[in-house]
Amino acid sequence: MEERERHGGIPESLKTVLGFFILLAAWQLAASSGIWSAYVLPPPAKVAKALAKMVESGVLFRHILVSGRRVLAGFSIAFALAMAGGILASQISRAEEYYSGFLEFMRNVPPISLIALLILWFGIGETSKIIIIVLASFFPMYLNIRKGFLSASKMLLEVGIVFRLNRWQRFCHIVLPSAVPDILVGMRIGLGYSWRAIIGAEMIAAASGLGYLILDAQQMSRSDKVIAGILTIGVVGILCDKIFSLLIGRVAGARGEGGAE
Repeated sequence: MEERERHGGIPESLKTVLGFFILLAAWQLAASSGIWSAYVLPPPAKVAKALAKMVESGVLFRHILVSGRRVLAGFSIAFALAMAGGILASQISRAEEYYSGFLEFMRNVPPISLIALLILWFGIGETSKIIIIVLASFFPMYLNIRKGFLSASKMLLEVGIVFRLNRWQRFCHIVLPSAVPDILVGMRIGLGYSWRAIIGAEMIAAASGLGYLILDAQQMSRSDKVIAGILTIGVVGILCDKIFSLLIGRVAGARGEGGAE
């Protein structure tokens, strides 16, 4: 890292800030060029004004909280199902033969394509919205968790057998600890997919949430609010991703220190 910064001359954090300002300048240039009207592409100042007004009134935070609750509910259910599926795949390998085909099929079906069917089955309440988020976030978590459980050291498992540990004890003391980094990576990716699915989830007769905010602004021809809502989802998603990155870093660091000892 230090060698790269010494040769490149620009720190990584400064490059990120410069990239942001270049993008902002390009946006301003495109908006003021006259190629697109302010209705189609509002200038950054107009978007910032709309964003500030929503922050001042508290409307934006209310939408963030509603979407956050839905994301948390869907993400939690998806994580529980992914853990259960990963445990089943690692502990009873033959069981996976019965459901792997169905999972592979569902993995290739876009959750948004199921909206009409979910409305018929569950109505327009919270259940349909949460199911969309579950379907979006389940598969990246399941694949990473399964990989973590199946990648446990064969040597350590043999040591566990020598010490007469039963299957559950080997799982708790050997398999699960070794899978923690993969579990956290899967959770990080799954949470990102949860936020990406919020627009589709809140297309189902929502009256609040960031997805509703964007769709309502589009119907009212307020492109400044549409962009403000998109930026908000991006910022919230980045904050969640940074939290998981720090958590993964701490776990990896702790495992490294433990290994060194």
